[in-house]
Amino acid sequence: MSGETNLNTLLKNMTPVLNAGDYVYCTVFSINSIDPADILGLFKETEGFTIILKKDLADQLNLEYSYIAAWITLNIHSSLEATGLTAAFATILAQKGISCNVVAAYYHDHIFVAKKDADRAMEALKKLSL
Repeated sequence: MSGETNLNTLLKNMTPVLNAGDYVYCTVFSINSIDPADILGLFKETEGFTIILKKDLADQLNLEYSYIAAWITLNIHSSLEATGLTAAFATILAQKGISCNVVAAYYHDHIFVAKKDADRAMEALKKLSL
């Protein structure tokens, strides 16, 4: 299944869900000491590995972070070839003064916003899907 590509369908049915917990972005040079099952997101950059973890785990591992995020999942299987979805929700969030960091996974788009902005982000995303 390749996912939905129609922007109107995506917006109408995106169903944002606020996942429980606090999440952080950390940079490490090796992921050997971290259980892969505990890593929510991983991206290799020239400077090291960027990982997204639950804040509690990052604290246990004494990892540094400067941003505490809430994690919102759009519960629609969006195609990786769909156009306009990221632009639509990023624009509506920007209009509300909410920064967003996006991870496009195979089935869903995931949005990380500052923890303090989680409720306002959910409200804006729900209005966008009406």
